[in-house]
Amino acid sequence: MLVRESVARVAARNGEGMLERQLAEQFAHVHGYRPGESEVRSWRRSIPALTDTLLDAGLGEVEMLIEYGLPLTSKRADVVLAGVHPDTGGPSYVVVELKQWSEAYSDEDDEPALCRVDAYPRPVLNPIEQVRGYCAYLVSFNGTLARNPEQIAGVAYLHNATEFGVSGLYAAPQDEHGRMFTQERRGEFVGYLRSRLAPAPGAEAADALLAGRIQPSKQLMAVAADEVRQREQFVLLDEQRVAYEMVLRAVERAHASDHKEVVIVTGGPGTGKSVIALSLLGELYRRGLPALHATGSQSFTKTMRKVAGARKREVQDLFKYFNSFMTARPNSLDVLLCDEAHRIRETSANRYTRAEHRTGKPQIDELIEVARVPVFLLDQHQVVRPGEIGRVAEIRAAAERRGLRCREVSLDSQFRCGGSDAYLQWVVRLLGLEGDGPVVWEPDGRMELAVAGTPAELEAFLEERRAKGYGARMSAGYCWRWSDARPGEPLPADVVIGDWARPWNLKGERSVMGAPPSALWATDPAGFGQVGCVYTAQGFEYDWSGVILGPDLVWRTDRWVVDRTASKDPVFKRSTPDADVDRLIRNTYKVLLTRGMVGTVLYSTDPETRAKLREFAGQDGTAGDA
Repeated sequence: MLVRESVARVAARNGEGMLERQLAEQFAHVHGYRPGESEVRSWRRSIPALTDTLLDAGLGEVEMLIEYGLPLTSKRADVVLAGVHPDTGGPSYVVVELKQWSEAYSDEDDEPALCRVDAYPRPVLNPIEQVRGYCAYLVSFNGTLARNPEQIAGVAYLHNATEFGVSGLYAAPQDEHGRMFTQERRGEFVGYLRSRLAPAPGAEAADALLAGRIQPSKQLMAVAADEVRQREQFVLLDEQRVAYEMVLRAVERAHASDHKEVVIVTGGPGTGKSVIALSLLGELYRRGLPALHATGSQSFTKTMRKVAGARKREVQDLFKYFNSFMTARPNSLDVLLCDEAHRIRETSANRYTRAEHRTGKPQIDELIEVARVPVFLLDQHQVVRPGEIGRVAEIRAAAERRGLRCREVSLDSQFRCGGSDAYLQWVVRLLGLEGDGPVVWEPDGRMELAVAGTPAELEAFLEERRAKGYGARMSAGYCWRWSDARPGEPLPADVVIGDWARPWNLKGERSVMGAPPSALWATDPAGFGQVGCVYTAQGFEYDWSGVILGPDLVWRTDRWVVDRTASKDPVFKRSTPDADVDRLIRNTYKVLLTRGMVGTVLYSTDPETRAKLREFAGQDGTAGDA
């Protein structure tokens, strides 16, 4: 939330010329970067349009929560109005989505959930559906509203639009959580606001909303069975819903006219790529349409089979690997959901592939050919192995070679790391992947960060969090040898730092001495106590993440230095160029540093690096002091 004030006070600040600057300064503090001109312009034009309407309604004492951050995500509602209900006398809340649009059209596929606006090259979510999603999300994650869902309503206010200019948007159904008003219907909007909010102070209602206990994030694996076999457990917001609807419309076109097209969904860690994939798989499965989920991650696929499939074999069989389609018949599926598509390799062949199947065909081509609607969900910054080629340019080129239309959706809002955009920005700048170099972390109230002085301190810090009911894992760069476990013996403690030693997670598929198989390290509570690597952590999330930076990435004077000789990762061959090793090691730590939902605690084996991390983390002490 950027500003919380009464309607009258917001209007006064705007009249004094102070509101825009206040919002911009608070935005920079919260997100770690300055707002774009389009964001500032929307504040300048839309907020006065709303406050004028509220004042005309006699609601100057209602509280305005401007740019209200939805729990556990970086997504923000434009305004939440908090006040007293005129009939019940209890708290009442109205989520307002403000649009400057003067015209908007139905999507070309006549899908009411999506619409077209001239300013955007791709379909966007109908604002009625957008605000409905925000209300449903808040009911799911805010304890105050979870107990009293009738207290919240949602409206989209298109203050520049005429009825004629946006008439197509009314095809979406309207209810208390989602309705729309235009400038032409401003009088009706005034009446609606009076029906939900009394002319009384709203401060107590705002306090109650902000004090509402945040429900824990619905972990992807914990609800997979219900998602696939019964009903949707996740609320898809904005561009997530756009991606979901885009795929379903593509499937309908495929059935109607022997159509084939490619969909690409891009987004960073925690933007909901796997949630979209799982939601689509559940919907397609319920419709009886042939669809499969595929990844290049053994850990992810095996976990999905175990949790989502439970004891139902036909559900387990929905989860495949990218190299499962070498001999598949073209268009034998309606949809192939290629999750973690950044892990696509050059070919599917490996040392176990039969000679007659070694055709040299690119893996991307196999994945496109097998389905009428192949869907690729990826984060190009998560390529961590040589030979991984899952990038938008390669997929688009493969589609163009076949003359196929390629639709793209970019997911900007993220749900990992407490929804903290500032933390993700800090990580990519810390590692030199984006921006002008590392900056000092400024706490934003969403993500916690600490640096430990020893590995024992890191582990104790995480143990304390586990004792309070949080999940936690330790992971590290691949800088120690990885021995095979021997039957009947404890796991070998390969990760040795001074007098502290812990085992890597298991390599195999069977539990050993209470340790879970590698595919379940990130999701089985027994995974704590072993150190995970990027290949077992990638694609998963847990509340607290402890990350050990090994000697493969150290800080020297004023920059990072990558030492490839310190890496024990067998995927790095002598022929792997230094530049590729540098990029992949930095990407590895980016993956490890973005697994935590609540917080991250860091430790480096190198004293100079450890001191620099404390400086960048904005702390003089250690994790024990946090």
